[in-house]
Amino acid sequence: MSHHPARTLPAELRTGLTGRLGATARAWLDQALDEAGAHPGTHGPISVWELRLAEAGRRCGPDHADAARVLILHAARADADALTRVYFQGTADERRAVLHALPHLVSGPGALPLVEDALRANDTRLLAAAVGPYAAAHLDPHQWRHAVLKCLFTGVAVDHVAGLAERARGDGELARMLAGFAAERTAANRPVPEDLRRVLALTEPAGPSRTPASAHGKES
Repeated sequence: MSHHPARTLPAELRTGLTGRLGATARAWLDQALDEAGAHPGTHGPISVWELRLAEAGRRCGPDHADAARVLILHAARADADALTRVYFQGTADERRAVLHALPHLVSGPGALPLVEDALRANDTRLLAAAVGPYAAAHLDPHQWRHAVLKCLFTGVAVDHVAGLAERARGDGELARMLAGFAAERTAANRPVPEDLRRVLALTEPAGPSRTPASAHGKES
């Protein structure tokens, strides 16, 4: 079973990853994590764990590289400054790993500029990583609504949006924006995405009088 790197505790993420890696990749990961833990700071022009981030795709395979990079960042105890450096100097894959690592490493809003940068990008994989738990916790309502709309515009599944049901509930402004987007699509004879209908339904207030009726409706 796959573990989402932003929504899984690092210890559990490591257990799941090592169970899926071959012996050579597993040995490389163990060494990389030991190095990161022993030398978390920058030594010389670049830290050893930053070099390992660059190697992760080749060593662990593309399917496991995100998780490996998140674990290396966690082992190195990368702070907001280090994460910012890696994000802006790294490849798209490394940027995505930084976004996945944020909820494990940054408790306050200090890394929001990284999320905001990713939300301006047209890379859908980066966008999907940007709307994880860290964004759910720290984006203000205006930014968060626009992040949801950006997902709908670009075809990123709203399943990637962490905390969607909680933040969308009773959000009349989000409902207004979604209705406007749906009207534009309809006027242009274009289909309204099913994900838009899902989010629009979530914006309805969860009143006690309507909950039983809606529950029965789903069962029938």
